[in-house]
Amino acid sequence: MARILVTGGAGFIPSELAARLAADPAHQVVAVDNLLTGDVRKLPLAERPNLHFIKCDANRFEDISSVFYAYRFEYVFHYAAVVGVKRTTDNPVMVLRDLDGIRNVLDLSKNTGVKRVLFSSSSEVYGEPVEIPQNERTTPLNSKLPYAIVKNVGEAFLRSYHKEYGLDYTVFRFFNTYGPKQSRDFVVSKFIRAALQGEDITIYGDGGQTRTFCYIDDNIEACVNAFTKGLVVNDVVNIGSDVEITIMDLARLIIALTGSSSRIVHLPPLEEGDMTRRMPDISRMRELLGREPLPLREGIQRILADTRFIL
Repeated sequence: MARILVTGGAGFIPSELAARLAADPAHQVVAVDNLLTGDVRKLPLAERPNLHFIKCDANRFEDISSVFYAYRFEYVFHYAAVVGVKRTTDNPVMVLRDLDGIRNVLDLSKNTGVKRVLFSSSSEVYGEPVEIPQNERTTPLNSKLPYAIVKNVGEAFLRSYHKEYGLDYTVFRFFNTYGPKQSRDFVVSKFIRAALQGEDITIYGDGGQTRTFCYIDDNIEACVNAFTKGLVVNDVVNIGSDVEITIMDLARLIIALTGSSSRIVHLPPLEEGDMTRRMPDISRMRELLGREPLPLREGIQRILADTRFIL
């Protein structure tokens, strides 16, 4: 039996990860979350007797250390973080506290026999693109935003702990991921809810900024394959889609798929954090999946058909 910790486990992506890991009865999975933005209802606790939840703040050593020493984990997915462009730019000091969580997890991992730490980094580390597609090995990491700095420093921590203590790691650089259980303040879920209710869809700036969108199942499958197959060890991989779409066209697509009468309304551009383009090189992710990622149109249609999506 593999003993696995998932921090931030009541969040959108980590709750799906914890559920997928717990689908294997040979795994004992513990999800921890301080519930700042997470929701325990996202975890299928009743359906997975080998999945457990503990309210815990990874940034507080006295909280997280007791969990580590009680369970003696073999693998740790450290996904706990303050997320969301506006939330992170509005609360930069709270974002910087996530450095404490990274250090806590790595210190406890090296001291309790953890075999590998798998870390959720972010496309934000790339900042404004200097090359497209953004490649794990060649694209500079040039963002100065606190959230991106924390993720970049987290990656440096992982490399340093491997070099000095032999602690293996994997870095997942997440690009925009969407799905039925995503929080209301992220762009795809926000646009779908507005469209279904016939409300205005608001866009920052002219809507010409581009993004790529990865369906949650592709994210989870790629990451779980990296874990179970022993891939991307002491290395980094982009997790996302490489099909660009403007935010304006995303709004138009959602209006069309929902048959909505919503209007598109423009707000002033965000002062910081809203990069003009973001598009990854996903060659390595394709190797993890062994297939092409799900097209955006099909992903949105899956959300609309999923009973877990709540207005």
